[in-house]
Amino acid sequence: MEPLFEQLKANAVAHRQRIILPESTEERTLRAADRIIAEQIADIVLIGNRDEILACASQLQLCNIEKATVIDPENAEAIEPYAQLFFELRKSKGITIEEARAKAKDPLYLGCLIIKNGEADGQVAGAKNTTGNVLRAAFQVLKTAPGVSVVSGAFIMMLPDGCPYGENGIMVMGDCAVLPDPNAQELAQIAVSTEKTARDLAGIEPRVAMLSFSTKGSAKHERVDKVVEATRLAREMNPNMQIDGELQADAALVPSVGASKAPGSDIAGKANVLVFPSLEVGNIAYKLVQRLAGATAVGPVLQGLAAPVNDLSRGCNVDDVYKTILLTCNQAINRK
Repeated sequence: MEPLFEQLKANAVAHRQRIILPESTEERTLRAADRIIAEQIADIVLIGNRDEILACASQLQLCNIEKATVIDPENAEAIEPYAQLFFELRKSKGITIEEARAKAKDPLYLGCLIIKNGEADGQVAGAKNTTGNVLRAAFQVLKTAPGVSVVSGAFIMMLPDGCPYGENGIMVMGDCAVLPDPNAQELAQIAVSTEKTARDLAGIEPRVAMLSFSTKGSAKHERVDKVVEATRLAREMNPNMQIDGELQADAALVPSVGASKAPGSDIAGKANVLVFPSLEVGNIAYKLVQRLAGATAVGPVLQGLAAPVNDLSRGCNVDDVYKTILLTCNQAINRK
């Protein structure tokens, strides 16, 4: 396992968190949960029918799943407190108590309600649910963190050996997963959140580049203006953040180009965190780096929620689920 994840694992073991896995009979999820329990990394909460879960575990020859806590969404008495909680959270939107009870049976919502009630620390889902469904439950129950109105997704890119860019073989990129076309205020929040992810999870001292097709006024366009304004706002939000923009990608990464295009910049040529002006750019860019450079993309790490909820790709493997649980544990630890 990569050194970064060895560090994340050690931190999770030392500060044990309670992680909910609502997709409790999904094979990759169960295999990852079994490993997490065996290595004493986190306390696992599974949502579903205990007999069905244990039958699946037996079929997969997993011997640790019986140590997990299981909450059955069909147990009306057990979920009634969460239904009442959801009703209180959403009654201003016109929800009825009957509708709240129906939502509390949904494992994605129930998991978030358990977190909201202070009985768990984070949730990992998405192996068989869409990103939209995972996020919708989190938005409606947990909402965003104080001072944040935007949820975004960052990828921790593990670069191939010998790559001269990033920090110790790591680059962090955002937003690559959630918000299609952020305005300047939203883009500033994405920058602040991605800087925090880089510091807390990637373990690097972040140097943030706000990317554009222009460097320091080399082009004139409203999209350039947006990045310039977002950079200004991000500095206001976090005066201690090392950030500069607008920068083209080569000016952000290559020292000689940075010195030529943005002389005097503390970030140009040295960036290890890249913030993209739109989701279109971010999603394309991280996948190109992943495929053409042979980098490992870890994420998306969801940023900006009031509690950690992370989304898996439906094409994930067991190791992806395991590592996402490690990231979620560490997000939860850093909030305390």
